[in-house]
Amino acid sequence: MFRAAGHELALVGGPVRDAFLGRASADLDFTTSATPDETLALLARWGDAHWDIGKEFGTIGARRFAGRRSRSAHDVVVEVTTYRTDEYDPASRKPQVAFGDSLEGDLSRRDFTVNSMAVRLPDLAFVDPFDGLSDLALGVLRTPVDPRQSFDDDPLRMMRAARFAAQLGFAVDPAARAAIVDMADRIAIVSAERVRDELSKLLVSSSPRTGLQVLVDTGLAGHVLPELPALRLEIDEHHRHKDVYEHSLTVLDKAIALETGPDGAVPGPDLVLRLAALLHDIGKPRTRRFEAGGGVSFHHHEMVGAKLVAKRLKELRFDKATVQAVSRLTELHLRFHGYGEGAWTDSAVRRYVTDAGPLLERLHRLTRSDCTTRNVRKATRLSEAYDDLERRIVVLQEQEELDAVRPDLDGTQIMELLGITPGREVGEAYKFLLELRMERGPLGPEAAGEELLAWWASRS
Repeated sequence: MFRAAGHELALVGGPVRDAFLGRASADLDFTTSATPDETLALLARWGDAHWDIGKEFGTIGARRFAGRRSRSAHDVVVEVTTYRTDEYDPASRKPQVAFGDSLEGDLSRRDFTVNSMAVRLPDLAFVDPFDGLSDLALGVLRTPVDPRQSFDDDPLRMMRAARFAAQLGFAVDPAARAAIVDMADRIAIVSAERVRDELSKLLVSSSPRTGLQVLVDTGLAGHVLPELPALRLEIDEHHRHKDVYEHSLTVLDKAIALETGPDGAVPGPDLVLRLAALLHDIGKPRTRRFEAGGGVSFHHHEMVGAKLVAKRLKELRFDKATVQAVSRLTELHLRFHGYGEGAWTDSAVRRYVTDAGPLLERLHRLTRSDCTTRNVRKATRLSEAYDDLERRIVVLQEQEELDAVRPDLDGTQIMELLGITPGREVGEAYKFLLELRMERGPLGPEAAGEELLAWWASRS
């Protein structure tokens, strides 16, 4: 269709790379000599739906339904972008877009040679001006032009190096790595939203540890997630505490291994669980104290860490639900400690469940993953203790429906029994009954009413 209209069209980037790797591509990316308006007119004729949200950058998208006029997993989804070159103004967070006039020129502005391969359509001619196929075979991320020019044109490509290292298991070319080290501070010009998106893609990849190590080792993490390299606490000569940075990466690996399939409790990849696993100890540098007896303490690091997590994720423009969930998991990750040393009452178990709320299954996995000790006996003891806690939770949930713990009386019943109208006192009475419910389990309306009247009389 594009050829008939007098335009060039080529499949480009990820789909071509993935084809050589034997991977399926759900979406198809094309580049063309057609202008955005010309592309829009053609795709409007071809697709059952189309959009121009990326028109400013030369990108038009379209969807063609596989069956009847409704979306399905078998639809063909395409994005077609006009040949272009773009670069950043040093004072701007947005790239300046200029449209190009050749496929080879368009390929030269792409991030890495493995993404600079194309297939011309409709004759299926393979185009690889920067020897990306060889780099793909070697597992190397190399820029098609001088890496300093490439990263200066779009500093986000430095983060993409880390992301593709995580996704593909590739090594960053030495020249590209050196350029990232020298230019890491240039990432500050990129918007928080674009940085967040790259970080999220890295974290939900098959091997986040690899990409995170690139971020930290090149200095990029110091600009986008400074709390991570800060975990590399100096280990004193007596080795009084373990490397918190390595511990956090290990917790992340273990949490990923505990994710479930699509029908499980925590379907992977789960961004919230992975963020919590990575960041759960970021309060330790702020709270580290060397004790007189030679030990090291991190008192209340979970509370400090929860605040730091919320602050960083907000700055990265994560959505409110993600911020709250990761912060809450950070705050709760130590709650289990001490369970095996003394029997928890049913009340303590109820509080654990209700405090975790919908995050309980993630908290289970985070807590289990946080045990990275090499002491086999200690690790076994902790695992068995948590097994016991989970069994008790199941029993109590079956008995009491713990997921929705409520007082035995609602607000209307409270007002009727005490003869009061809506206001602060109703809330205080409700809180009293909830505490009673947590401590003693279900009482029933009658017994709860007697307790409430006694509390009200003593209060008066």
